[in-house]
Amino acid sequence: MKKSHDPYGEFPQDDVRSAIRSGIVQAKEQADQPRYSVVNWKRKITYGLCSAAAVFGLLVGSSYFSPALASSLSQIPIIGSVFGNSDLISLQQAQKSGLTSEIGETQTVDGISVTLGEVLYDQNNITIGLVIESDKELEDFYFGAGMDFTINGKNPSGSTGSYGEENLSETTRTAIQEINVTEEMPEEFELGLMLHGQKGETWYFSTPVEQITDIRKISVQHTQTVDGLTITVPEMSISETGVSIAYESVEEETDFDLSRGGNIEFHVVDQNGNDINGRSGGASGERVKDKIEFRSSKQFDPLDSSVRELTITPYLVIPSGGGGVEIDENGKETELEFKGPLIKPVEFDSFKVRIPR
Repeated sequence: MKKSHDPYGEFPQDDVRSAIRSGIVQAKEQADQPRYSVVNWKRKITYGLCSAAAVFGLLVGSSYFSPALASSLSQIPIIGSVFGNSDLISLQQAQKSGLTSEIGETQTVDGISVTLGEVLYDQNNITIGLVIESDKELEDFYFGAGMDFTINGKNPSGSTGSYGEENLSETTRTAIQEINVTEEMPEEFELGLMLHGQKGETWYFSTPVEQITDIRKISVQHTQTVDGLTITVPEMSISETGVSIAYESVEEETDFDLSRGGNIEFHVVDQNGNDINGRSGGASGERVKDKIEFRSSKQFDPLDSSVRELTITPYLVIPSGGGGVEIDENGKETELEFKGPLIKPVEFDSFKVRIPR
């Protein structure tokens, strides 16, 4: 893997920004189907959704201001150390092992400087570290739900993620954004990033990204059906930066607010009963005739060399509050009723996966 690229070389900003803008226009043209977005305030879903292949799509983010991300950003003293000073083990390990791409590009708009510090691409997960400095104090949530992104100038059909900030002072903050793409990804691509400010400012970045090497895939092929909800775990992947468990779900349901496939999480322990901490979630889904299908890839901390077997238990997280907005092709928004109390609970069986060494 290419571990870093030179941030001091000549940067064709005008050409890059023009290409990114073209990519945004193309992505919007591809996403002209009606959209459905749900806000779950317990999990603080943050992304809208887009699915060109279905009448409705659903995109669920894991947490806008997740405590894990917020905690990981505290006490970061210098640019370039957002990952290294994080308390997320996966990011510490990646930075220590030289697996991140160190960018260091700064753009300033109306007195606000945004530095793209580091990028990590492992499995289908992209993690981005930012340092933000302003001449004046910025309001909380000034940058909303974080960055929009493109892959080789296009919007992927399904993705989830999270964005968190930590204020270091009245005018300086850091941010970590995680993006998980639920479709097949190339090993390397051009990542376009667009950060929008509360007053209409926009910062554009573009950087080549390469996937880390030595990712091992383990075939699982576990399927179970409970109360009309079928979940399948086709495979999991392991790398130096963490574990990724892919899952798909199919449910005989037509109402996204009552569907359960997008609220599935996994409890993972090793052969000694030690918990393997999860670090992000979310799922993307679509309605197909009289069924709702979801796909996701859950991320977990790295495994140490002593782990020989994992016991994985799927479980359902029923939101305790929220609501939603349906957006039609003309951009008209319709408020949707929160139906969390009507969601039926379900219990799944555990299953085991051997970890080859």
